[in-house]
Amino acid sequence: MVFSSHIFLFYFLPLALGLYYALWRAPQRWRNVTLILTGYAFYGWAEPIFMPLMFFTTFVDWLVSLMIAHDEWRVWRVWSRPVNRLEHGGARSQTQRSAITISIVLNLVVLGFFKYFNFGVQSYNAMAQSMGVESWQWNTFFEVVLPLGISFYTFQAMSYTIDVYRGEARAMSNLADFSCFVSMFPHLVAGPILKFSFLADQIESRSLTTEKFARGVAFLALGFSKKILLANPCGKVADLTFLNGSPDIIDAWYGAVAYAFQIYFDFSAYSDMAIGLGLMLGFVFAKNFDSPYRATSITDFWRRWHISLSSWLRDYLYIPLGGNKRGAVRTYINLLLVMLIGGLWHGAAWTFLIWGGIHGTALALERYHGKTGPFHRLPHFLQTAFTFFIVVVAWVFFRAKDWSSAMAYCRSLAGWGEPSDGAALLAGIICQPYYIGSFLLAALVVWKGPQTWDWTRTLTLGKVTVLLALFWLSIIVMTTQAYNPFIYFIF
Repeated sequence: MVFSSHIFLFYFLPLALGLYYALWRAPQRWRNVTLILTGYAFYGWAEPIFMPLMFFTTFVDWLVSLMIAHDEWRVWRVWSRPVNRLEHGGARSQTQRSAITISIVLNLVVLGFFKYFNFGVQSYNAMAQSMGVESWQWNTFFEVVLPLGISFYTFQAMSYTIDVYRGEARAMSNLADFSCFVSMFPHLVAGPILKFSFLADQIESRSLTTEKFARGVAFLALGFSKKILLANPCGKVADLTFLNGSPDIIDAWYGAVAYAFQIYFDFSAYSDMAIGLGLMLGFVFAKNFDSPYRATSITDFWRRWHISLSSWLRDYLYIPLGGNKRGAVRTYINLLLVMLIGGLWHGAAWTFLIWGGIHGTALALERYHGKTGPFHRLPHFLQTAFTFFIVVVAWVFFRAKDWSSAMAYCRSLAGWGEPSDGAALLAGIICQPYYIGSFLLAALVVWKGPQTWDWTRTLTLGKVTVLLALFWLSIIVMTTQAYNPFIYFIF
């Protein structure tokens, strides 16, 4: 189930909100139980077979957190006593270190199996074939299906046990409260990736106000409009262009930039809707986008793009690796390694690894030159333009189905490719007024439009009128669109 569907908007959401607000005066825990039930219903609508997997990882992480908090292996004792927060930065026992290791290894094994098993087999077989030893190839009789949103809820669950271990959060003695954090449907399958310590207090106590609800509706309406009116038509242009394989140089750049717009508006729209739904339920989520295509460097880009993932990688990977505290060379290695892992987190393919490598190399070079390098002496608009150029080229590898397709598309961007027989037909399709108009409107919003986070702080009569108009227009357009994917659902 996706947010931009009539099933969600007209059936699931009214029912979920109705059940939730029917418990307005009930104890907080009952509302948390309602969120668990609606979260599992939302998740199970698409993939009911993987509901037990999510519950299993949730239960194990909850149990491990209690073992860490009590420094105790005996299961029958860890959930029968009150829990206190561990001392931040204090020494940890062998039991606690073993428990956190179990949690991290289990989560990574589950994530690794479902996300990278097929990729590993295919890479191994390709290597065996290239070495001329086809007999060594492993011909499996099955392929692993990727559970929806496993990358997101796995990272969120890991943040919980790590925060408890570090003393940054108190372990929850009640399984329902922790299950609410993992399975809450607004951020379940595509983020934002919220640290447990950020939401812990809100899970135990939160307020339901008309101000929150109104701003949440505004977030939902704007996100829905961005998805339907901007992301989808730009995505159609990108799909047709990349499917062509070898368009002419103008169409190649048109398609590449259209994909940059699609993935931004697709994911930022989902984040807006998730934040809005959270507000409607009384939760305040973290901001996830900050006009990333206005960035003046790749470092600045990662402060603005998918902020929750950037923060997660920084707090749980970059800093534990040593960050920038172990010398310049180690800093460059850490930056590159973190971005390579970030690339593989997005998808099990060499193209995602290359995408991460491009960003990691750019981050390392910017760190090497510092703020006094020649790039920073350029005018502001040239810094933004050059940064966007790097981001768009990197998106080609993110979007292409394999290495050869990515390189063929890059040759088209450079004007070195031989246009395919269908290149002229492609131009006739993607240059229709509807697609060009959507593309130009997307560009206007990207570089000149206000951010949803800021625009919704105050709601005037004029803003409400705009929201209603956009929402109803988007619903009308949605009924005519056969193309309505969410890119990040596959990650």
